[in-house]
Amino acid sequence: MSQKFQLVGSLLRPTNLLNYKRQIEHNDTITYPFYNDLEGYENCEVEATKDIIRKQLEHGIDIISDGEFSKSIWHLDFVWGFKGVGRKIAKQGYFFRDKNETTKYDYETRKDIALVFTEKFGGKDHHFIKIFKRILSFADGVQTKLCIPSPSHMFGEFSWSKNIQGKDEVYSSSDDMKSALLKAYKDFTQEYADAGGKILQLDDCLWQIFADDNPNSPFTGQNVDMGAVNALADEFVELNNSLIDFGHNLGLKMWTHNCRGNYESRHMGGGTYSKISDLFLKQQKYDRFFLEWDDERAGGLDALEAFKDKPEAEVVLGLMSSKTNTLDDEDRIVKLLNEASKIIDKNRLFLSHQCGFASCDGGNELTEEEQWAKIKQGQKIALQYWGI
Repeated sequence: MSQKFQLVGSLLRPTNLLNYKRQIEHNDTITYPFYNDLEGYENCEVEATKDIIRKQLEHGIDIISDGEFSKSIWHLDFVWGFKGVGRKIAKQGYFFRDKNETTKYDYETRKDIALVFTEKFGGKDHHFIKIFKRILSFADGVQTKLCIPSPSHMFGEFSWSKNIQGKDEVYSSSDDMKSALLKAYKDFTQEYADAGGKILQLDDCLWQIFADDNPNSPFTGQNVDMGAVNALADEFVELNNSLIDFGHNLGLKMWTHNCRGNYESRHMGGGTYSKISDLFLKQQKYDRFFLEWDDERAGGLDALEAFKDKPEAEVVLGLMSSKTNTLDDEDRIVKLLNEASKIIDKNRLFLSHQCGFASCDGGNELTEEEQWAKIKQGQKIALQYWGI
């Protein structure tokens, strides 16, 4: 199988695991990781993880994750694992664009997205370390990775969300909160490296709010203080780079995945990469960037020019779609691969779907059989294109 095809991370969960996830979604009186509250849940999660890792190995996947089977929501489970954070059911979920809808954001997600802050963040003894050790035990010596939300993404949500309780009581200022968050991330990253971690992938959905061609960004339109917006963008980059530098000093490879929203085959954000490339592509120190070009929202591949002076950076082109249940247009993919190879060295490029197949546990609208068929197609295209 081709080493040039990559999985972003998440895969469709089996029904028995989803039965437990539905109970979690509608109950905020239970405590993460929920094993003591739901009889049989831990064993179900362990067995499902073992099975999905086996399937990845059978399909020739060369960098193994747990398919994010341990998560309910792509980013919040990691936060639930911090000391000083509790979870609540909010009045409303996040809002996505429904399928075939071009203007309205009226497709509501699950609602267990509210957080309660009770003390300063703590990243030590995090449950994700147990999850990672589980992945290692099942991976049969094959390389592994762990996916967590980036610190800048969480800092953004914590700063703006109306679903945060106790923030003003725990943190004296935004800088105070940011400092505590970075420390918690560094404590976690240290324990991850100590546990044998080699690759840490920081996922992020907020870059596009800084693109001035994103009509749905809170930072576009009239009466916007662009000086403050640009300063915030710099703050995001600096926060991520602080953790990246820390990880590099521990010997870790630090990767990122940027997404425009992926919930039950719906999407959220707009804005092209070209508008943010000087910041988020050129200035961030990640070793590998998973980017998405599955449709026109991301703009052209000219944004890859940002990597020309970064010979150490690798780029995974998300030219395929994890949202559809049909195979992708192979001629389009090869055309875009050729176009990208004219900008940066072909050997620095990889191919993937634009996102995982189940960023939240409900998953996109396709079957497991269709998921693996799409993965096999990606492997085939990559093998034909790169020869490895």
